[in-house]
Amino acid sequence: MPKIAIARLWFEGNSFTPTPTGWDAFRGREWADGPAAMTAQAGTATELGAAGAWFAARPEWTPQVLRCAAAQPGGKMADEVFETWIAEVTAALRAAPPDGVYLSLHGACVTASDPEADLTLLRAVRAAVGPGVPVTASFDMHANMAPEIAMLLDGASAYRTYPHVDMDAAATRALALLERALSGAAPLHGAIRKLPQVLHSFHMRDAGGPMAEVWAEAGMSETGPVRDASPFGGFAWGDSPYAGPSAMVWAETAAAAEATAARLIASLAARLPRFAVSLPGPEAALATALASPPGLVALLDPADNPLSGGIADTPGLLHLLRDPPVETVLAFLHDPAAVAAAIAAGVGGAIDRPLAGQVTDAFGPPMPFAGVVEALTDGRFVNTGPMERGTTVDLGPTALLRAGRLRVVVTSRKEAAVDPGFFALHGIDLTRVRLLADKGKNHFRAAMAPLCSAIVEADFPGPASLDLAALPFRHVPEGWRRSLG
Repeated sequence: MPKIAIARLWFEGNSFTPTPTGWDAFRGREWADGPAAMTAQAGTATELGAAGAWFAARPEWTPQVLRCAAAQPGGKMADEVFETWIAEVTAALRAAPPDGVYLSLHGACVTASDPEADLTLLRAVRAAVGPGVPVTASFDMHANMAPEIAMLLDGASAYRTYPHVDMDAAATRALALLERALSGAAPLHGAIRKLPQVLHSFHMRDAGGPMAEVWAEAGMSETGPVRDASPFGGFAWGDSPYAGPSAMVWAETAAAAEATAARLIASLAARLPRFAVSLPGPEAALATALASPPGLVALLDPADNPLSGGIADTPGLLHLLRDPPVETVLAFLHDPAAVAAAIAAGVGGAIDRPLAGQVTDAFGPPMPFAGVVEALTDGRFVNTGPMERGTTVDLGPTALLRAGRLRVVVTSRKEAAVDPGFFALHGIDLTRVRLLADKGKNHFRAAMAPLCSAIVEADFPGPASLDLAALPFRHVPEGWRRSLG
């Protein structure tokens, strides 16, 4: 009866976001251990949801659920949180040695003092269990992968969709590799090849385009000795020595792993020009949005996208839409103080205060806002999916503010507005809205694209800005910082 340790640290760090990611961000989203950690995700399209189904189908396996932690992408993770995770997990592994380990990781974690935190974590886990215990992992396809990771694991897989609607499938593949290792089969050989380039993720969607083609090629290569082939796009705003695209392959022979990884990287390199992106400025993007076919039109601000580590506080959208010509919803601003003021005023009460630019004025000044409180909520809803379907989201107390044709959602916690449940929570009927201004990018499309007649992205200033060459990288190798924007 194998005993399998499960641990999770899912965090994507934006090195250029001004606010660190500390305890509140993790405790507000996921900081749990023991059976309750997996029970909370039962039936969801997540890694822990998949793990629960896996163990339910294998009653002879015993799960040992260690620390499971996740937070929205954001500024560098606080060292204290990271060190606590490492200490808890490695102590538990040493105290009750497992037969195997499954790790749910993002792969683009950076902390206040460690630009390669996932590698540090994997070294610590391997040291705790020793060389004889198989360890497998699942990763986000935006992971910044160090080649050494292939030496520390016995198998791994990554998401193959963007927006990420296959988190559960990636976990299932990683668990299948763990089962293979425990069966006594010959160990797999891992290989990770890097492309010396930092890429934007705009054209990494699985619906079509260059990354979709590389994923298709990877899938076709999983024959014969090749057990898993996972291309990665990397995370451009994670200042890591291992930033950028990579290919990870697990095969029955070292030659097959190396050759397949090299072929996938060459395939990705051949498509580099197609990853280039150019976005219109705010005014031009707004004009395009307003000229779009009838129905709901989305105007996106990817530079402050919370799922790229944005702060949901930059004022660009608010300044652009201060007097919109059509019924408009802005989702959203992370502003606990504004929420508190709205609660004090009550529904129907007046609110007059500056909004946005509260964290920093580096991306523009705050904007005066005078309006009324239209709705207040407890901030809790369940994702309808497909991304993270079935998971509970907690925004903390929220408020819906109105000034003329503009409504603004303000929240106490920073969780992206990428699911219809976000809008239903606030009583917003999107069929009666012409313009949805959202701090989002590709993940927005998973559930929202079917509701929109058009989606327009604009080049705003923000922590995940388009101009990579202007960012103060310190750890990404200098020759890799070639912006395709």
